[in-house]
Amino acid sequence: MTGKNGIELLAAFFTLGGDVYPFGPTEISPIPFKDRVEAAAKVGYKGMGLIHADVQATAAQIGLKEMKRIVDDNDIKYLEYEFLSGWYLDGERRAKSDVMRTEMLEVAQRLGVRNLKIAPGLGSDLYAPTEAEMTPDVDRMREAFAGVCRDAAEYGVRVVMEIMPFSNVRTLEVARAIVEGADQPNGGLLIDIWHMARGGIPYKDIEKIPSRFIGSIELDDADADVKGLLWEDTIYHRRLPGEGVLKPKEFIQAVKNAGYEGPWGVEIISETYRKLPLAEQAKRSFETTMAQFK
Repeated sequence: MTGKNGIELLAAFFTLGGDVYPFGPTEISPIPFKDRVEAAAKVGYKGMGLIHADVQATAAQIGLKEMKRIVDDNDIKYLEYEFLSGWYLDGERRAKSDVMRTEMLEVAQRLGVRNLKIAPGLGSDLYAPTEAEMTPDVDRMREAFAGVCRDAAEYGVRVVMEIMPFSNVRTLEVARAIVEGADQPNGGLLIDIWHMARGGIPYKDIEKIPSRFIGSIELDDADADVKGLLWEDTIYHRRLPGEGVLKPKEFIQAVKNAGYEGPWGVEIISETYRKLPLAEQAKRSFETTMAQFK
C-alpha cells in the first residue's frame, strides 16, 4: 500500500535481511529471496534493497530472470543495490572495484535497479582507519564519481554516494563538492538520518542541497548515547523510527523542504531486531516508519 499522502517506502537490504550485518562473516541472507520480497510487499513496501554478495548467491540458485519475476509479481517498483567501494582508488584495489562495478551494473540493468549505492572511503580498518585514509582527495573523488556515473548511465542506472561520519566523506561540504562538482544527471547523494545525526550535521542543512542531487533517503533511529565506537553503534544498535531520539519527523520535513519526491528507504541494523521473525521485521519497520509521516 502507498500511504494516503503518497509516501512509498523501500526496505533496505539489512532491514529484512535476517541475521546478517555490514562486513560481517557473511552478507548473504539466511532468508530466501522470495520470502523477503513477499514479506515486504505484504505490509506495503514498494521498494527493496539488494547487496552484491546476496544477489550473487541468489542468482546462482534461481537466476536473475526468476528474481526479476518475483520482484514484478509483488509490485516492487524500486530496487537499490549496494555497495561499491574503492571506485576512486588506484592499483589492485581499483582493479577489483572496476570488476565489481561492471558486475553490479550488468545485474542492475537486468533487474531494473533504480540506484547503485557507492561507499565513501571507510579505511582499510573500519575500527581504526589511518588519518590519511580519512582525508578526502576531493578533486580525485569528484573525477572518479563522474566516471562511475557515466558508466552507470550506459545501463540506465543512477549513482548515489553515502555520507558517513566514520568515513572520508563525513560532512555535507565535502559530499556536495564531490557530487555537485561532478555535475552528472544521474549522480546524487544518499542521506541517512543516522549518519546526519551522529555526524553532527543539522537537518536544516539538507535544505541547501539542490533537489536533483538528493538521490536517496534512509530512515531509522538511535539512542541518545553512542554505544562503543560509531561503527559498532551503527551495525548493532539502530532503532526503529520513533523509538529513539533522532527526531525523524524533523528530518523528513527538512528533506521535503529540499524538494525530494522519491521513495523513502528504511534501514534498520540492530543485533536484536535482525533476529526477529521476518514477518515481524517487515510489519514493525513499515508501520513505525509510516507513523513518522503523520
